[in-house]
Amino acid sequence: MSIGAIISLLIAGIVLGIIGRLIVPGKQNIPFWLTIVAGIVGALVGTFVAGIFGVDQTRGIDWIRIILQIIAAALAVAGAAAIWPRVSSGR
Repeated sequence: MSIGAIISLLIAGIVLGIIGRLIVPGKQNIPFWLTIVAGIVGALVGTFVAGIFGVDQTRGIDWIRIILQIIAAALAVAGAAAIWPRVSSGR
């Protein structure tokens, strides 16, 4: 994986993580780094699911892939928000 791909994935993780937090109702008591990780997971899972449906590489803007990434990021944020309080209280 090239350095450019890593930087792109981090930027996508930040953007998708923030969008995921905005979509999930309520307050998510998770740190910002976990928001980024949830966004990265959303980017990877959304791209994988788009590939299954054959819409990961289309002409123009890949709206379906982007929507799938946002949905996956929101689910990852919701999952992280549900698990994080239990994990962090064990410190």
